[in-house]
Amino acid sequence: MSEEQDNGVTRRKFLSASALAGVAGVSTGLVGCGSEGQKTVTKEVKPAGHVGPGELDEYYGFWSGGHSGEVRILGLPSMRELMRIPVFNVESATGWGITNESKEIMAPGGGPYLNGDAHHPHMSMTDGRYDGKYVFINDKANTRVARIRCDVMKTDKMIAIPNVSAIHGLRVQKVPHTKYVFCNAEFRIPQPNDGRDLTDPTKYRTMFNAIDAESMEVAWQVIVDGNLDNTDADYKGTYACSTCYNSEGAVDLAGTMRNERDWAVVFNIPRIEAAIAAGKFTTIGDSKVPVLDGTHGSELTLYIPVPKSPHGMNTSPDGEYFVANGKLSPTVTVISIAKLDEWFDGKLKDPRDTVVAEPELGLGPLHTAFDGRGNAYTTLFIDSQIAKWSVADAIRAYNGEKVDYIKQKLDVQYQPGHNHTTMGETRDADGKYLVSLCKFSKDRFLPVGPLHAENDQLIDISGEEMKVVHDGPTFAEPHDCCIVHRSKMKPAKLWTRDDPIFASTVAMAKADGVTLETDNKVIRDGNKVRVYMTSIAPNFGMNDFTVKLGDEVTVVITNLDQVEDVTHGFVMVNHGVSMEIGPQATASVTFKADKPGVQWFYCHWFCHALHMEMRGRMLVEA
Repeated sequence: MSEEQDNGVTRRKFLSASALAGVAGVSTGLVGCGSEGQKTVTKEVKPAGHVGPGELDEYYGFWSGGHSGEVRILGLPSMRELMRIPVFNVESATGWGITNESKEIMAPGGGPYLNGDAHHPHMSMTDGRYDGKYVFINDKANTRVARIRCDVMKTDKMIAIPNVSAIHGLRVQKVPHTKYVFCNAEFRIPQPNDGRDLTDPTKYRTMFNAIDAESMEVAWQVIVDGNLDNTDADYKGTYACSTCYNSEGAVDLAGTMRNERDWAVVFNIPRIEAAIAAGKFTTIGDSKVPVLDGTHGSELTLYIPVPKSPHGMNTSPDGEYFVANGKLSPTVTVISIAKLDEWFDGKLKDPRDTVVAEPELGLGPLHTAFDGRGNAYTTLFIDSQIAKWSVADAIRAYNGEKVDYIKQKLDVQYQPGHNHTTMGETRDADGKYLVSLCKFSKDRFLPVGPLHAENDQLIDISGEEMKVVHDGPTFAEPHDCCIVHRSKMKPAKLWTRDDPIFASTVAMAKADGVTLETDNKVIRDGNKVRVYMTSIAPNFGMNDFTVKLGDEVTVVITNLDQVEDVTHGFVMVNHGVSMEIGPQATASVTFKADKPGVQWFYCHWFCHALHMEMRGRMLVEA
């Protein structure tokens, strides 16, 4: 049991109640005295978005870490950064990319590379609602996708996607549950990309990819025309839709902008699955992944012409519309999902018959979010604004009625990319807050040299007018986010001893005849040395151990503490080694003992009043 829990009373509640009791009648608000025996109490009014000291946020925000390769957790509406989850990056505080466990997770993705470019974090769903199980994130830089477990907020799976280059847009299947993670490969390459057709762009292709969310293996791929950008899924489990630019098939900037219209590409998931079951697929190179033809004319896809170099793709929370954002056109295109059924049933002939609105909003529309009340919010990159507009009124205007569908435009600082509303990607869109992820901060914060922070702005959308209530500097272009109500989340307080993340280390210990929870011993196998020790604040289970110069040393530590915030660390000085060991976790790291003499190790995560004394020696014989 956590030290904050006792008979159903948390330490927070106990201390709060005690504090209130101590000041009752003195400072519970603004207290004034009227006639004898009477008091007037004026309740303090807090501004929108205010979260006081000791108060908890209403939402978790999962932010991509952009070029850092990580995922960050923020609390909303405070915009406080709560945690950083290393994913595609090497990170010294936790030892991610250094420990044996993290290297094993990263290995199927071809890592650890020394870089990552994390773009789109999105949570798994059941029946169109967040289920608090996983967050998925892509790495555009190295064509990878990773999965984060939300119980421990750690990356547990990672894969490299074959046959393609640069995974960009990513979304999850929403109903009946997240069976697939859908992701777009952006750049066109020859198929196979083995040195042939290097200078013939007519032979280049890219693919739409579906990843099995549980096994984290690529389930299938669909070849398309053009470059894929962003994607989203419907609330029926039938369709995914992706924006597709470069219908020109060009390899230069000017060439990609010639056409006035590109495409939104609709993928018919049941038809794709049926084609695979019927064996109507091929494979490419050494990959065993089924590859299907989804180019123009395929019965698996629908290409809807939309203006121009479209970027964002978003699904309305009522499940009725896909919205493709024009980027180089001042318009967004509203596609009726019901009309997609008609098209695939052969009742419509022109793909544009699926379009029900194309409102003109302003310059550089990139992404659209929704409030669940029929309003949409689109970022206007060039105008540096958010446009609030009515979907129903935009449809009426498309049908010839004279109606003003734009409800408000709000200046943001500056040049916004993604925006997200609270719970806005689910059936539970609640219309409380919107976050605008601005690419530039300009003069919003203290200058810090030539490299500037970006700016995330929190906007109150609960009323008729949007109001900016918070600016927050952020680093390395956090490209995208998703916002999840805290009721959906059930993070663990302690690790369980049978957690699969350290299963390989447990198996190694078993083979060595070691009981991790009790043993502190050294196993020697030629020039390979395995050091098993426990830790409980403020001691390691072993004060010193001896190895020979040149030995390959694996240190395995099991943290026996059962208090949820007593994390231990292990740093071997002058060896480039550090790792985190959470309460009840086991972690291991392997390195070469390449320096003779006394080599100290210590705990680098503060754990006790005698934390500084939590250390030991590796004695290296020459």
